[in-house]
Amino acid sequence: MTQVRGRDAHATAGNGRRYYDMDSKPDKHVISASAVIPARRERVYALISNYRDGHPRILPKQFSNLTVEQGGVGAGTVIRFQMSLLGRKQTFRAAITEPEPGRVLVETDLDTNGAVTTFTIDPGTAPADSNVTISTTLPVRSGFPGKVEKALATLLLRPIYAKELENLARVATGPFGA
Repeated sequence: MTQVRGRDAHATAGNGRRYYDMDSKPDKHVISASAVIPARRERVYALISNYRDGHPRILPKQFSNLTVEQGGVGAGTVIRFQMSLLGRKQTFRAAITEPEPGRVLVETDLDTNGAVTTFTIDPGTAPADSNVTISTTLPVRSGFPGKVEKALATLLLRPIYAKELENLARVATGPFGA
């Protein structure tokens, strides 16, 4: 059960029972998928960080209309894109940062829920392999509604990330400008 701290975190309903304020700080939920990509780390990172030519080539069908608003490669890039889930299309804007250039790239949602998607590229066991993880941290409500949100987000996003990693492997091993 989620712990809620502080007197303002709960209120009393008319029947004297306490209920938790849904405006309190949301819980966080992480969804991730990983794969070994048969390409060097530099090549993989170049694909992911290039929002003009590389990144669009690895996106699954649920993503559309990726537009670069600012920059285009790595830190300082701002993108807009649409994502279709459960028959509903939503528009997102994200700012790109590189906490560890060449290894970690982060997309931070600017307009909706503050979701943070991180691409981490580590060396694989073989010199020509890369271990890639796509991980998204989403805010979710606490209690039962949060459990439903967590289950649904995982059910929807994990297969999308698996497909994105599959696309990344295909594109990274094919012809792509450095």
